Amino acid sequence: MLSHHVLFWLKADTTAEQKSAFRKSLETLKDVETVKGLYIGTPAPIERAVVDTTYTFSLLLLFADIAGHDVYQVHPLHKAFLDEFRATFEKVVIYDAE
Repeated sequence: MLSHHVLFWLKADTTAEQKSAFRKSLETLKDVETVKGLYIGTPAPIERAVVDTTYTFSLLLLFADIAGHDVYQVHPLHKAFLDEFRATFEKVVIYDAE
């Protein structure tokens, strides 16, 4: 199993409508045939020194293996998401684990 965890910091001037469209576009990624699980979230209201709540959205994808992840990276749905929303990213951090 491979987990692909992406944290997105959207630009400060991103509107509520753009954030809604961003989330809906993330949901389409579940249709990539190699995605075994998908979870989209926003920071939980937990205040601890070790918890980062500065990001806008969290995307957690699960794949059976690295090959499944590699299919996702070049998939048209993933590319369409990036093409549409890349301009709204202030920062992106990715954690991959197996």
